[in-house]
Amino acid sequence: MLDVKFIRENLELVEKSAKEKGYKVNVREVLELDDKRKTVLAEVEALRQKRNEIAAKMKGGKPSADLIAEGKAIKTKLAEKEETLSAAEAEVNSLIKRIPNVIFDDVPLGGEECSVEVKTWGEHHKTGVDHLDFATSRDWLDFERGAKVAGAKFYYLKGDLALLENALLQYGLSKVLEHGFTFMTVPDMVCSRVLEGCGFNPRTSDQSDEYYIEGEDLALIATAEMSLTGYHMDEIIDEDKLPLFYAGYSPCFRKEAGAYGKYTRGLFRVHQFNKLEMYAFCLPEQSKEIHEKILAIEEDIWQGLGIPYHVINIAAGDLGAPAAKKYDMEYWSPVNQKYQEITSCSNCTDFQARAVNCRVRRKDGTVEFVHTLNGTAIPLARALVVLLENYATEDGKFKVPEVLRPYLGGREEL
Repeated sequence: MLDVKFIRENLELVEKSAKEKGYKVNVREVLELDDKRKTVLAEVEALRQKRNEIAAKMKGGKPSADLIAEGKAIKTKLAEKEETLSAAEAEVNSLIKRIPNVIFDDVPLGGEECSVEVKTWGEHHKTGVDHLDFATSRDWLDFERGAKVAGAKFYYLKGDLALLENALLQYGLSKVLEHGFTFMTVPDMVCSRVLEGCGFNPRTSDQSDEYYIEGEDLALIATAEMSLTGYHMDEIIDEDKLPLFYAGYSPCFRKEAGAYGKYTRGLFRVHQFNKLEMYAFCLPEQSKEIHEKILAIEEDIWQGLGIPYHVINIAAGDLGAPAAKKYDMEYWSPVNQKYQEITSCSNCTDFQARAVNCRVRRKDGTVEFVHTLNGTAIPLARALVVLLENYATEDGKFKVPEVLRPYLGGREEL
């Protein structure tokens, strides 16, 4: 969430960013409500001061009936005003949470089609094998029984494909550890405060992507980013401990409510998958450099696998609420003969940290909010699609990429 003071001092910028991102929010209404909140707060503080003055007069002797009556009247009025203040604060906070983060100056304007390619790597393969047909023919993948047990777009991985997924995880883990990340397994559910703090606000009500637990203040995570965002909630971190790098491994659960019209075949877009996620807490002046570092790690991982890709700077209209800037890596699909998303990495500045109250204490004693960043190391289900398209052969074999062989007992072929 944004700071009200920042919104007030940068009203036109905040309005412009929200519009460019495609969020229909009344920013000025927030400021009007905040003005009303301030008025009520002043009244509450005046009443509290009066209450304290009366309490002081009552000490050391028997208070008069008038003083007692005045004290009771103040107490009743204060309770009413505090209730009004609480409601005003809740309303302001609710509206502020709908305002997306401000974009960086180098973010392209426009919709998805306006995203800008910033680099490419590898040669495009001219032919490939459909992952779903190949994996099903090898009895490696079972959507039919997955649907019987849990519904459409759930699945079982079997045999060598399940082993290949594990090899991908071990390979990705070796890479992030090499770059100084601390490996973590994380809670698969988070409370509403953490969920809201992550800033995954859908543009419309029918795009909510989370599975909620009925009767509980919990939702299944859509990414380990959610759990990691809350890891330092309500904490103050000493400056010399930053940056902190975490790699969270978890299942991810998504309704895919906003996936209409997108590529969904087989494992490419499912309701549950495993993912290794990178996350950083850092000083504000470090975040742009760390954003480039996370992108470089993603590139290192996919270059090691020999997968051609390009990197795009995501346009404002395709950015979510928390990101000030986001890179997507898209691999070249030899089956569909086009680029398709495989990873992303975002700089969320202090947007998430402010919502979960994660701050840094500077060496001079001052306290401010940290910056947070996230990036996908390996989305395992989608990574299997990529590998099968690029390394499966027409004669029904799978050539194991060299970097994965140590995690498959040295096997060169599956």
